[in-house]
Amino acid sequence: MEGELPAAPRGSSGPPAGDAGGDSPCALLPAEALALDGDEDDLEVFSKDASLMDMNSLSPTMPTSPLSMINQVKFEDEPDLKDLFITVDDPESHVTTVETFITYRVATQTSRGEFDSSEFEVRRRYQDFLWLKGKLEEAHPTLIIPPLPEKFVVKGMVERFNDDFIETRRRALNKFLNRIADHPTLTFSEDFKVFLTAQAGELSSHKKQGPGLLSKMGQTVRAMALSMRGVRSRPDEFTEMNDFIETFSQKINLIDKISQRIYKEEREYFDEMKEYGPIHALWSESEEDLADTLGGVASCLDRCCQATERRLCGLSEALLPVVHEYVLYSEMLMLTEEIGKLEDKVECANTALRADWERWKQNMRNDIKSAFADTAERNIHYYEQCLATWESFLTAQSDLYAKEPPEDQP
Repeated sequence: MEGELPAAPRGSSGPPAGDAGGDSPCALLPAEALALDGDEDDLEVFSKDASLMDMNSLSPTMPTSPLSMINQVKFEDEPDLKDLFITVDDPESHVTTVETFITYRVATQTSRGEFDSSEFEVRRRYQDFLWLKGKLEEAHPTLIIPPLPEKFVVKGMVERFNDDFIETRRRALNKFLNRIADHPTLTFSEDFKVFLTAQAGELSSHKKQGPGLLSKMGQTVRAMALSMRGVRSRPDEFTEMNDFIETFSQKINLIDKISQRIYKEEREYFDEMKEYGPIHALWSESEEDLADTLGGVASCLDRCCQATERRLCGLSEALLPVVHEYVLYSEMLMLTEEIGKLEDKVECANTALRADWERWKQNMRNDIKSAFADTAERNIHYYEQCLATWESFLTAQSDLYAKEPPEDQP
């Protein structure tokens, strides 16, 4: 098996074609799930710790949209082959006397020689992902660690782990691991390897071990940064970096908020449309002279309803997750200026951050372009379908009128 995995561009995420890839059929998010305007205090977020550790909560990867030509972009510094495929799927609910939690299957295929086998399958819960993120932040304080999905706890929700919540989190966890796998440094982390390969008991034992050399070095760098908060002089490029993030954060947060509002309103429109068509169908049963017209309207509404559902799926899969992920990125990158205060004592740390920063910006721009291009293509397809549906209705009605005899004929 080793060495026989299919080759794919480094930038692609997910497993080889034919695998689930962690992406199951679209499940529309309920409109109320995105009504965050007045309920932001009701959310418990595990991805916003105000520490230098969280400035690392980023990592880029190439865009994954299947429709956009952006996917054809290849960077010169990207390796030609992808040798690590990771899929997060098969969520399972566990109920104990103490807690209720969800575990996910993490399936790995690899041709790397440092792994004992070419295939691994383990189960992980959200806390395990948190542990991995923390270990990467400790060992690599000047790199951009990918953010984890937020942990929502909505007040008054009876069924916390509903299907929509679980599916949304599964997709985000799948992206988190694949971003790490695509990172030129993080992908070779020993903690990452343990996370992918160790069974539950082995992982628990590994968690109990003290910090290794890299973690201790990371803690030292972080302590130095925090101790130099009063230093005024720092490279101009880090000031520019912070200015960029401040502006980016404002824009991406606004886009995220408006995108969620649009999705909420269109989901409500979709729910209304589902009831609109059947009303015309029922009406046609009692109006013999209008039966064909009303039946045609009902059929058009049904087809447009199906097209709207597919469009909503596209928004929830291709646009909303990308935008919100970069909201999390922006919140954590607001602290990158601390690294700029390390000056000559940790110039190597500055160099590492510079390289990762440029890589992140390159991939952020391609991710955003890909998401918007994908959305544009889906919108065009949606409106073309609706237009064709109603044009066929008008054509049918014209033919129907042409066949009807004039009213003055016997």
